[in-house]
Amino acid sequence: MTRFSRRDFLRMLAAGTGALSLQQFLAACGMQAASVLPPTSTPISPTDPSLATGQATPDASTPAAATRTPTPLPPGAPDLAVARGTDPETIVRRALGAFGGMEKFVPKNASVIIKPNICVAYHTYEYAATTNPWVVAALVRSCLEAGARSVQVMDLPFGGTQQEAYARSGIGEQVQAAGGEMISMPGFRYIPADIPQGRDLKQVKVFDEVMKADVLINVPIAKTHGLAGLTLGMKNLMGLIQDRASIHANLGQRVADLASLFRPTLTVVDAIRILTAHGPSGGNLSDVRQLDTVIVSPDIVAADSYTTTLFGLRPDDIAYIPAAAAMDLGRSDLQSLKIEEIAA
Repeated sequence: MTRFSRRDFLRMLAAGTGALSLQQFLAACGMQAASVLPPTSTPISPTDPSLATGQATPDASTPAAATRTPTPLPPGAPDLAVARGTDPETIVRRALGAFGGMEKFVPKNASVIIKPNICVAYHTYEYAATTNPWVVAALVRSCLEAGARSVQVMDLPFGGTQQEAYARSGIGEQVQAAGGEMISMPGFRYIPADIPQGRDLKQVKVFDEVMKADVLINVPIAKTHGLAGLTLGMKNLMGLIQDRASIHANLGQRVADLASLFRPTLTVVDAIRILTAHGPSGGNLSDVRQLDTVIVSPDIVAADSYTTTLFGLRPDDIAYIPAAAAMDLGRSDLQSLKIEEIAA
């Protein structure tokens, strides 16, 4: 007779919960579940405290994420830095240098979560559907060099399993080589969180580690999206909640509401390659443009606003950007921003 350990049971439970969320998400996007594999959890660390009870932290009514305050920047620092060059790690570090380095954002002994876009398991990074793995690795190394206690990287794909997506994207390998840790997101570890500033979305279920982290670094890839127009920094935060389908009911405002909850410490937009059509999953290299660019800002609205220009658009063309600006979550007025352009 086959014997199942308690951990086996929890993994099976997580896989079932993830599959249910996938069905809801695909229905909202008009996709068929049969076209992709159901997401499951990657192995959880044996030291994970949630394994002791099988429960996530029960109360997130006053989430730490919502109380994150902007990092004071040194005099003369830009609002946004744009770095261009052929080596991803070099341009990431040059862009961070415009603000005084990663140590300006990551305190000693801080717990850091890095949220790239790892939405599918069937394309390598060249297809510009997932964040460039060397951009993510550069951020992991920079955080550890700044004195971070831990650097965890995570996303929940809507196409394929986490294990497959982490491997296929190349992000898993590069994060581990840089000293970071890839984390699974099983369904039982999502907790309710109120959104005090939300105008339409008032509560969501959020992966628990995100609410406890000292620092959240958001690393979207710049690409098109059939519903949103573009998926950038603010929309990338949807990968941290359980019921993504609910966001599509009023996409512009609800994405902005999510941004008010998570308050990323730093947004780093990967524009090494951008997906100019058939996003978010892509699949045709003719839709990809290589720009060898990263955009870095502590202001997520500013980062998203600047990135629209790479597609020949304006900030107001993407509904969640003016919605977030109206909530005072950041600035979309590019003409008044101090932007530092860097050639590496």
